[in-house]
Amino acid sequence: QVQLVESGGGLVQAGDSVRLSCVASGRTFSSFGMGWFRQAPGKEREFIARISGIGYSTYYAESVKGRFTISRDNAKNTVYLQMNSLKPEDTAVYYCAARPLTESEYAYWGQGTQVTVSS
Repeated sequence: QVQLVESGGGLVQAGDSVRLSCVASGRTFSSFGMGWFRQAPGKEREFIARISGIGYSTYYAESVKGRFTISRDNAKNTVYLQMNSLKPEDTAVYYCAARPLTESEYAYWGQGTQVTVSS
């Protein structure tokens, strides 16, 4: 079992930057690939970014490529999402998720943190 707790969301203005954090507990953090997702009101959950277990590999959705950066600190059991040049359309609840490296699906999810970008 893995518990995930996100933090760092809030109300910001367009063009601002925000860093989200997700702290994991319960199992060896490096044995999980980590991902960030978001869900805006009335929309389906959307993949944002993912990072491999030891952080060598990352992948981004086209909608955030060049603006968002995913990283991890395995010594702190934490994955980050640095979000720059925020736009109103980035407004959503942001979730982190953990995928056991032996599996193809994300098995554990955090409770989410709200990011609201005003124009």
